[in-house]
Amino acid sequence: MKDGIIVVGTAGHAKVVIELLRAGGMTIDYCVGADDAYTTCLGVPVLQGDDHLLSLRLEGYSRAFIAIGASGLRQQLANMVKQAGYSLVNAISPRSVISPTAHLGEGVAIMAGVVINAESIIEDLAIINTGTIIDHDCHIGRAAHIAPQSALAGNVKIGNSAFLGVGCKVVPRVKIGSGTTVGAGGVVIADIPDDVVAVGVPAKVIRRLKQHKEVLL
Repeated sequence: MKDGIIVVGTAGHAKVVIELLRAGGMTIDYCVGADDAYTTCLGVPVLQGDDHLLSLRLEGYSRAFIAIGASGLRQQLANMVKQAGYSLVNAISPRSVISPTAHLGEGVAIMAGVVINAESIIEDLAIINTGTIIDHDCHIGRAAHIAPQSALAGNVKIGNSAFLGVGCKVVPRVKIGSGTTVGAGGVVIADIPDDVVAVGVPAKVIRRLKQHKEVLL
């Protein structure tokens, strides 16, 4: 078996993930990108086309990370690599602080400066971006993305595939629904339903989104 990691993705998020994996002592052997992707990403050779995932698996590679920012596509590609027999690794900055009682799923990205406090749960494929604070007993849903410098107080629940923009703040015991987007700088002081966009201080719903589709692993 090959010990190197296969990173799926070649854009900016992939660059951050590559550096996180390297900081954790892992070796990235290849990136897999679109047909028009560059030939290297931070010095890692890029293979163009998802068909390479199966050939690399046959060569003995068994660990991958899905470095794609878009939630739906991240879940679809995770499903693809899992079906091919890969396991998903986590990309965790050594400059993050994670409680020993927190629970992390698989395929999770946790960037530098993140703090995750006691008994919080981070589900599979979530992105906890640079400088974010997740206080005690929070639950971050599958493939959710908490953007840089956000802060969640205790007992906050974020639904699957939700997105919180840069610098969002959430007061204790609030629930933000699945598929929902909160705009940059939003301050959430009350529950927000599924599949909407909310902005402002305090955050208010401004429109409804097409219902998101869950992509189960």
